[in-house]
Amino acid sequence: MSRAPDDAPTTSGDPLPGTLPGTLSDPLRTELIAFRRDLHMHPELGNQEFRTTAAIKARLERAGLRPRVLSTGTGLVCDVGTRGDATRPVLALRADIDALPIPDTKSGVPYRSTVPDRAHACGHDVHTTSVLGAGLVLAELDRKGLLPNPVRLIFQPAEEVLPGGAPDTIASGALEGVGRIIAVHCDPRVDVGRIGLKVGAITSACDRLEISLDGPGGHTARPHLTTDLVTAAAKVATEVPALLSRRVDARAGLAVTWGRLRVGHACNVIPQHAELSGTVRCLELAAWREAPDLVHAAVDEVAGMYGAKTVINYVRGVPPVVNDASVTDLLAAAMTARRGADAIESTEQSLGGEDFSWYLEHVPGSMARLGVRTPGDSARLDLHRGDFDADERAIAVAVELFTASALLHDNHP
Repeated sequence: MSRAPDDAPTTSGDPLPGTLPGTLSDPLRTELIAFRRDLHMHPELGNQEFRTTAAIKARLERAGLRPRVLSTGTGLVCDVGTRGDATRPVLALRADIDALPIPDTKSGVPYRSTVPDRAHACGHDVHTTSVLGAGLVLAELDRKGLLPNPVRLIFQPAEEVLPGGAPDTIASGALEGVGRIIAVHCDPRVDVGRIGLKVGAITSACDRLEISLDGPGGHTARPHLTTDLVTAAAKVATEVPALLSRRVDARAGLAVTWGRLRVGHACNVIPQHAELSGTVRCLELAAWREAPDLVHAAVDEVAGMYGAKTVINYVRGVPPVVNDASVTDLLAAAMTARRGADAIESTEQSLGGEDFSWYLEHVPGSMARLGVRTPGDSARLDLHRGDFDADERAIAVAVELFTASALLHDNHP
C-alpha cells in the first residue's frame, strides 16, 4: 500500500473522509463527463480556444456566476463566493484549456477528436472540466452559506505555447487579490482515485534555443582559407552541452539537447550558413535564471574558436513548478478529508515543463498529479500521444480535491 509522502503534513484533526460538504451529485457527475467529452471532440490550439471559452462561460452563467473573458480573447476568470473577509487573500483554482497539434489515434471511443490533427492529448479537457465542476459545487455551497471565503476560477489559454498563456493571464489581472493557487495535472502513471504530491520542484524549466552560424563559405579543398562552418556547427552541437556541464552544479540538471541541425547542400562546398535548434531544460530555479547568460557565453566561445559568427535566439519558456510546502499541506489535508491519507502518494520531479510555474513567481501554490490510470491497466500510455485517454472518474476526484481545499483554506495558513 502506498503511503503519504514523508514531507506531507500530519492530518490528525482534519475532517474524516466524506464528512466535508460539497461532494459531487450523480447528475452533476454525469453532466461533467459529457462536458469533458464535448471538449475532447472539439479541441482547440493555444489562443484559438473560442468555442471552449464560450462553453465554459455559458455553463458558469447558468449557475448564476459572472465570468470575465480575458483580454486576450480566450480564457476566462470567475469569482465564486459572496461571503468572508474581503481583505483575505483568495484561493485560485487553475485549469489550462488548450489542446495539441497532433492527431487523435484512439479507437473504440465515441468522443474522439472531430478536428483533424488536433487532440486533447495532455488532459487539459479533464483539468478544465474539474475546475468547472468545482466552481459549480462551490457556487451551490455559497448559496447555502457554507463557503467561508471566495474562490477564483482561472481557465487559462495557451499552456502548450511557449512561454505559455500564464503571463498574459496574469497581465489580465487574474491574480489580483489571490493569495494561493492550486492545480492538478493528469498523470497516466497514477491510478484514478489517487494523487501524487511533492514539496519543491515537481517539473523542470524548459526553454527553446535557436542558433545561426555564418561564414564566407568556400571550397572544401581549401578550408584553411574560409570558415569551416560544418565543423563549427558540429563542435557547437557537441561541445556546448559538455562545456555547460562543467560550469553549472551537476545537481541543477542543466541540459541542452538538440532537435535539429541544418547545414550545407553539396559535398564539395563549405556552406555560408548553419542552424541548430533544441531545448534547454533545468531542474533548479536558480540555475534556470542564469541559463541564458551561460548558454550565450558557451556558444560564442566554441563558435569563436572556428571563426563562425553567431546569432542566438534564446526563447524563455517556463521556470520549474516549485510547490510551496504550506499549499501542498493544504492539498494533502483536502485529499485526506475526502478519501483518506492512503489516497496520497509521493511523486518525482519530471523533466517536462508547465507554465503553472509563472503563477508561482507571484504567489505560493502547488500542483498535484491527478491519477487517470484505470487500476489494473498495464498499458504504458503517456502524455502528448494521440492515444492518450483518461479514466473519467478522475474528474470527480479533482472536483473533490478542489472543493475540499477551498473549504479547508482558512485552517491552513
